[in-house]
Amino acid sequence: MNHTIPLKTPNSFNADLIRKYDRSGPRYTSYPTADRFIEAYDGDSVKQSIAAREIGGQLRSLSLYVHIPFCNTICYYCACNKIITKDHSRATQYLQYLEREMAMYGEAISGDAPVEQLHLGGGTPTFLNLDEMQRLIDAIRRHFPFAKDSECSIEIDPRTVNADMIAGLSELGFNRLSVGVQDFDPEVQRMVNRIQSEEQTLAVIRDARRVGFKSINMDLIYGLPKQTVAGFDRTLDSIIAAQPDRIALYNYAHLPQRFKPQRRIDESQLPDAENKLQIMSMAVRRLTDAGYRYIGMDHFAKPEDDLSLAQRQGRLHRNFQGYSTHAECDLLAFGVSAIGSIGPTYYQNHRSLNDYYDSIERGQMPIMRGLELNADDLVRRAVIWSLLCNFDLSIEAIEVAYLIDFAKYFAAELDALKEFEKDGLLIFDDDMIVITEPGRFLVRNICMVFDRYLRMREQRAQYSKII
Repeated sequence: MNHTIPLKTPNSFNADLIRKYDRSGPRYTSYPTADRFIEAYDGDSVKQSIAAREIGGQLRSLSLYVHIPFCNTICYYCACNKIITKDHSRATQYLQYLEREMAMYGEAISGDAPVEQLHLGGGTPTFLNLDEMQRLIDAIRRHFPFAKDSECSIEIDPRTVNADMIAGLSELGFNRLSVGVQDFDPEVQRMVNRIQSEEQTLAVIRDARRVGFKSINMDLIYGLPKQTVAGFDRTLDSIIAAQPDRIALYNYAHLPQRFKPQRRIDESQLPDAENKLQIMSMAVRRLTDAGYRYIGMDHFAKPEDDLSLAQRQGRLHRNFQGYSTHAECDLLAFGVSAIGSIGPTYYQNHRSLNDYYDSIERGQMPIMRGLELNADDLVRRAVIWSLLCNFDLSIEAIEVAYLIDFAKYFAAELDALKEFEKDGLLIFDDDMIVITEPGRFLVRNICMVFDRYLRMREQRAQYSKII
């Protein structure tokens, strides 16, 4: 059996199969998923995880995530943990607590493990002005040493920055930018309460390139109210002309029972399933025709981008920010609702600002819940992430790493894969599982076969649809 299926531009978008398998499922930014975390895992548990990582004297490098929850206005589609406020003084108070939280981790972690990656997300990180951003970066560097070539990225709302802000972020060490766009159609923007001109957005891109940002990502969403194939095609004209290094094409998941702002969206204006599929199909074709490689899930990148290189070299990783090139790092997460990973453990901070502040006031790490992975979790995570990141799986590699007989351990799962094989979505034998090009658009469905928690309890209604 020839297992070499090159990671090239997908040319087999099979709408019929996508219709067949379109169902709810997790995005697997972690396995087990965050809804499996337990409250018994607390601040003391995190300290034990930190102590365990230092046994043996060889420290893993660090990746840092900082959550800035504040936004000036509300976008109706948003499912992020955010706080809508015009009171900028709240940022000052929040920074004080962030500094105290970082100090706790700085004291717990000994040695000189370097920070290879920093990401600021939200909310709107650029709710902070440059002086506040300087204060935050100073606090981070005070507690954690940075690698010389560290990757520092920040999410940008173009409505909150100007050329001076972009230049200032570059001077602070940021070298990667993620720009929220969603859609340039004015009618769609009005429906979701995010009025953002094309020129305003493209000006940010030009400013970032002028001051030397290494990589620029643009976020798009399909499935928003009033979206049409023709309208989104025009948005893609502008996006492709701007030539970002990466493009994220997210599926809008309408879950108003979970995310209150979405209740303001008129469901009757949402594109139906068939129109949504047509928008996605058109977008995939246009992006791949423009030279972007389909990385997986909802990400596209230029062939020379680090994500593309990491995927070709088998180094691609998955974490709470999506695809990453830093598989070897422990992820420390700071701020309200932030999720981190230390060795074989996950943790999540309190989701409410009051609970977050209260824990820090009591001198405790502000942990709401977490999980220490067991042996079964670890092997299933390795399988799921190999399929998500590489579109293939070496059965021998899993057997050697986890000391299992793959065929016996996953007998039920392999039987379930036969339906996907019959539909041409994957091929497998005793050595490999390889996802075909049509199967790459349904990789989440394939991974769900290996999710023990989903097989035990059918709770898919709480997840977003695949398409």
